[in-house]
Amino acid sequence: MAQPPNDLELVCADFNAALDLLRRLGMRLDVIYPADEPHSAILSRDGIRVRLTSRPDARPPSAGLPEFRPEFVVTQAGTASGEGRAGMHYRDLIPSRLGGRYIASHVTIAEGGPVADWVHFHRIAVQLICVRRGWVRVVYEDQGAPFVMAAGDMVLQPPGIRHRVLASAPGLEVVEITCPACHETFADHALALPNGDAGAAREYDGQRFLHHVAATSPWTPWHGAEAQVTAVRDAAGGRAEARIVRPGASPVIAVPPHDGELVFGFVLEGRVRLDYGETYPLGPADSFVIPPGAAWRMSEASDDLELLHVTTGRIPSRCLTR
Repeated sequence: MAQPPNDLELVCADFNAALDLLRRLGMRLDVIYPADEPHSAILSRDGIRVRLTSRPDARPPSAGLPEFRPEFVVTQAGTASGEGRAGMHYRDLIPSRLGGRYIASHVTIAEGGPVADWVHFHRIAVQLICVRRGWVRVVYEDQGAPFVMAAGDMVLQPPGIRHRVLASAPGLEVVEITCPACHETFADHALALPNGDAGAAREYDGQRFLHHVAATSPWTPWHGAEAQVTAVRDAAGGRAEARIVRPGASPVIAVPPHDGELVFGFVLEGRVRLDYGETYPLGPADSFVIPPGAAWRMSEASDDLELLHVTTGRIPSRCLTR
């Protein structure tokens, strides 16, 4: 199909350098993807749209969800990170993306201070962020003034909610889980944040925004361990559930099969042994994925173990809303 007269395509070898140049020339960034290693963007100025890409053969993100392809995955700490959106660095925790259905990233910002972010939103089904180390200052649409997230805090970002990362501590680390893996970041140039009082009752495609504060949340028994109570399941309309797990009364943490899709674990601190067919020693920043319908165990947990555990329900394959 021919492009409209005012639409141009620029193919480049160095995407980030070309993007910076176009923005210095006064072009407005409207869309960029994927977040973890951007290769395509749409910019505009004076009625002219430019599609910038370093991968002209890459297909744009689909408006629907890819087919879920479960598998067992263990990803060790220390694997390479790539430069992502807004100067953040992303380490891929699920290289196969489970058929393109899910992406999990260990995101870092080495230098503290203001973050080169802008008001934006995503076309997604589920997105959850948990702070591992440091702090980050963020602001969300209809959720009041900017606030600071500390280690152990989480946010559930519903589909389409406008938000912005404002500043971070040096060495900030967060874990981000999103469905689907490849999704656009859309700029909202018209909305300034903050834009009003907290509106916890507002729904975005059947989900509500949630800010989980670790420091004030209780712990309860969980399959021989202890888990911190969160309201993620309710806020996500059953699409996701998340908890921080620490050692409890039993030396063995025996987790029953999950009747859904994603079963994801990330070692925030400490060490533990994962038993799933074979034995896998896990340390800080290691992660794993267990196929749904399978039981698994953990043992030999260090006293300081903290594990992020995220599951998702059966998400219908349908068109995603913006």
